[in-house]
Amino acid sequence: MRILLIGARGQVGWELARSLMPVGEVIVPERERCDLARPETLAALVAEVGPAVIVNAAAYTAVDRAETEEALAYRINAEAVGELAVAARRAGALLVHYSTDYVFDGSKAGAYLENDPVAPLNAYGRSKLAGERAVLSSGCDYLMFRTTWVYAARGANFLLTMLRLGAEHERLRVVADQIGAPTWARNIADASAQAMVQAARERAAGTFRSGLFHMAGGGETSWHGFAEAIFTHARRLLPQHRLKVTEVAPIASAEYPTPAARPRNSRLDQQALAARFGLRLPHWEQALVRCLEELGGR
Repeated sequence: MRILLIGARGQVGWELARSLMPVGEVIVPERERCDLARPETLAALVAEVGPAVIVNAAAYTAVDRAETEEALAYRINAEAVGELAVAARRAGALLVHYSTDYVFDGSKAGAYLENDPVAPLNAYGRSKLAGERAVLSSGCDYLMFRTTWVYAARGANFLLTMLRLGAEHERLRVVADQIGAPTWARNIADASAQAMVQAARERAAGTFRSGLFHMAGGGETSWHGFAEAIFTHARRLLPQHRLKVTEVAPIASAEYPTPAARPRNSRLDQQALAARFGLRLPHWEQALVRCLEELGGR
């Protein structure tokens, strides 16, 4: 099975490059051949590669900057996704695409279901929602996974930011009124690979059904709770890191204003993922420990 992986330099994409190796031949195009800011070039790439699966792990993810670069965010997160979806349909390929909890406004009391009403609060969320709709309207076979609070041992993310700031400051202030589930990129990649294997069998048997699924770490916490867990486990697992932080103060979102509004509730219900693929991601704190162990082993 030939797999065209787009966005292999990103957090999830880097992990996918490893997780997909046992699944098939993974083709990772150079940036010059695959620039989502130029959607018009993507159809030719897909036709040239001839993949059975297209995995799009690339996105415009600068949430705050998107408020002033909405056109660029839309081009990458919506127009390019639409081009990939149409190219997938023409090639008879399966499209695997990732979306976000930011399509919701965070006002629901419980965890979000896949069919709950969407109402993004910011430009980034609007662009990702437009990408979802482009896939749905394309007529291609697809698996879409909404995920949340993604982090990894590389890249730019909350985990690495906290470790850096914790080594520089004795006191930090972290938002405590936004709730979600930190999700390790490796868990996303491993679960995606398993779902793709099952999807390939279903497509071969003529029983495949496209679908949108929520995929996030188990349990829930706040950004403040996540930060405290990072420092608690890092002191044990990363002794060489020399953390200075002694206090993590909880604050309200209003005390840390950002250009883009964030949903207060980012919890995603994963019953549909479990029912379809038998997949449940590990509890967020268990995954955090494993990620820190990897950082400590470098």
